[in-house]
Amino acid sequence: MAAPILCARDLQFMLYELFDAESLIQRPRYADHSVETFNAAIDTAQSIAEKYFVPIRKKVDEQQPTFDGKNVHMIPEIKVAVDAATQAGFVSSTADFELGGMQLPPIVASAANAYLTAAASTTTGYLALSNANANLIENHGSAEQIETWVKPIRVGRFAGTMAMTEPGAGSGLADLTTTAVPADDGTYRIRGSKIFISGGEHELNENIVHLVLARIKGAPAGVKGISLFIVPKILVNADGSLGERNDVALAGLFHKMGGRGQTSTALSFGENDGAVGYLVGEENRGLTYMFHMMNEARVMVGTGAACLALTGYQYSLDYARERPQGRLPSCKDPSSAPVSIIEHADVRRMLLAQKAYAEGAFALCMFGAQLADDKDTEQTEEARHAAHTLLDFLTPIIKTWPSEYGPKANDLAIQVLGGHGYINEHPVEMFYRDNRLNPIHEGTTGIQSLDLLGRKLPMNNMAGYRAFLALMQATIDEAASGELAPVAERLAAAIVTLETTTEHLLGAMMAKPIDLVMANSVKYLEVFGHVVIAWLWLRQGLVAQQGMVAKPHETDQQFYLGKLQAMKYFFNFELPLIEVWSKNLLDLDATFYEMNNNWF
Repeated sequence: MAAPILCARDLQFMLYELFDAESLIQRPRYADHSVETFNAAIDTAQSIAEKYFVPIRKKVDEQQPTFDGKNVHMIPEIKVAVDAATQAGFVSSTADFELGGMQLPPIVASAANAYLTAAASTTTGYLALSNANANLIENHGSAEQIETWVKPIRVGRFAGTMAMTEPGAGSGLADLTTTAVPADDGTYRIRGSKIFISGGEHELNENIVHLVLARIKGAPAGVKGISLFIVPKILVNADGSLGERNDVALAGLFHKMGGRGQTSTALSFGENDGAVGYLVGEENRGLTYMFHMMNEARVMVGTGAACLALTGYQYSLDYARERPQGRLPSCKDPSSAPVSIIEHADVRRMLLAQKAYAEGAFALCMFGAQLADDKDTEQTEEARHAAHTLLDFLTPIIKTWPSEYGPKANDLAIQVLGGHGYINEHPVEMFYRDNRLNPIHEGTTGIQSLDLLGRKLPMNNMAGYRAFLALMQATIDEAASGELAPVAERLAAAIVTLETTTEHLLGAMMAKPIDLVMANSVKYLEVFGHVVIAWLWLRQGLVAQQGMVAKPHETDQQFYLGKLQAMKYFFNFELPLIEVWSKNLLDLDATFYEMNNNWF
């Protein structure tokens, strides 16, 4: 079955109708671009996805990388595909022209990369992590480090990783034990072990540049004493040529439930004389620098989850249209022809839920990409600061809501296909397995919820929270006098629920045991996430209504009606759930908090 990877019409809607990417060419950074160059980048990504990644995705899933004790081996088609994407510029799509980048707005790059992610899932993680690695060094490294490491990454000679997690610490970075000892030449010697390092070892590039968190002797305890180091797989000579192998060894590969296109590694640093590392920025500020990459990676995770939800939805939609089976309850003639399963109301229910989850999640991620751009390229300092405040506040939701509801959409895609969805004849079961990692890596759902409730919410006198409430109110005001006024009223009521819940939890933090309050943080994030997605669906509904007036063509009319129906679904079947969740939060339900270890 040759289903489209994504709905091209929906990408165009998101990019140009919902978020007005065309207006970005008025900014100095994008003056050399046009709608034509934006679309050319997207078309190129689609072509590469369909030519190189879709044909091999089943083989990639079935033949995981192996390690023979010396080298990592993977199917050769992966390098061909990754090289094609690299040569087309997708390892550096947002980077400066001077550094070999395409200098695209992040929101346009997100639309282009959506095709690659939907087609290849984690196989394109080699590109995405390299880009994020280079972005960090550009922002916090020295001119020499940019010359030595970033430029080779941008042209695809080198790849990049982030190495944080340790066997004994997991997400608890305060317990990090990797050490860094100063050497006489100004470098450091790194010793320690890291696990779950995506892309930590492979033969796709000439070199791999690891960004490693480590503790310099005498540094303060906890996260305040962490520094960041560039630790290459192979040392680089002064003239840019490769030197000898650094003291970085692959201890083993992890074999995963899904996402098998990218190696997941355990790395050992400094088993012999110590791995040579180069300090990034200042000592003891490593976690601050790494958050630059981590936050970018969190938005990337959310976007990847949304893309997998979108492609699963598209596949199950096409299947439902083509698969004849059964008759409607109203049909009493057993000799009549079976109908396509999309004619069955329950199949439409599952498809509509997928559409609401996937397109809502992708809209959220595109909004995050827009904010990432606005914080750097908006015309005034005030506007740039406002975008930064909003993005910082929303990052836990951008990472988490798509990564929780993306797999739910993929689960429904399997159900639409029935027994055929559960076997690997069709890729929907693989989409689910690939997506299931996303609620875990780059900070689990629990960690993101603690960040939202305990840190982002009260930060800077609740500036991010208040700014987002104002943004939602502006949309409600826009809709108040039109046909979607009743929908706007329901969003306003949901915001009242959110505000009441938020105020109660903030008060409880001052009066109740903090562990009890934080025990409910995941459900608070889900309440907030549902309100955010409802707001985005109202925005999509408003744009769809405007489109129905401006574009009378039948195909456009059907597309916009689909948007309005998905909005209706979310408001009728999803948004009401926050009332139940809110009640438990207001009661500070202690059911699982009070559960005793010995009772299990």
